[in-house]
Amino acid sequence: MIDDLLLRWVVTLLFGLAAVECLFSFRSHRMPWYGQVGHVLHLIMAAAMLVMAWPFSMSWPTVAPMVFFLLAAVWFLVATVAWARTWTDRAADLYHVVMMSAMAWMYAVMNGTILPGGTQSGDPEMGHDGVHGSGMAGMDMGHAGTGDAMTAHAGAEPGYVEPINVALAIGFAVAAVVWLYVYFSRRQAAEHPSSLLTHAGEICQVLMAAGMAIMFFDMV
Repeated sequence: MIDDLLLRWVVTLLFGLAAVECLFSFRSHRMPWYGQVGHVLHLIMAAAMLVMAWPFSMSWPTVAPMVFFLLAAVWFLVATVAWARTWTDRAADLYHVVMMSAMAWMYAVMNGTILPGGTQSGDPEMGHDGVHGSGMAGMDMGHAGTGDAMTAHAGAEPGYVEPINVALAIGFAVAAVVWLYVYFSRRQAAEHPSSLLTHAGEICQVLMAAGMAIMFFDMV
């Protein structure tokens, strides 16, 4: 959960628009069945990230979505080997592997009991309160946002969590810029770019990468 209300709405807007763009791309472009599966996985991811920013999701299970996004990462890894035909397709699929793995990582960190080396104990299915950081940090839902609640689980995280979160935050910030470049370069190369949504898939990736960067920076 993100504490700052304005930042929470920014993330909500980013992932909400990403979901809309993903739906638009899904409906307006013909694609093979495995491409459709990929779009559905990104749509689910956008919805999951949107609700993750809000307090009502703090009591939701974390293990099931973690497993789901691990399987989604495996799916994109299979797609890289089985259906990618060019190096750009392979690079995009490998990026999606990282993105889905990052989602699984985020749920594991939020759980607070799965990662080795931590000291927090609790119910794995209700484990959003085991995180040390600024946005999703150590929240006791009875006193969310108070100093006591924030310090209750201080030191519970393994030491490797924060460096990984920093690396992911920087990585997704860079990815947002790269996808924005890809969007404009493909529009420029298109013979008849009819609208700003000519390459809606790239816009979706820009929005999702930016939202992921914000979420991971908030966890540091």
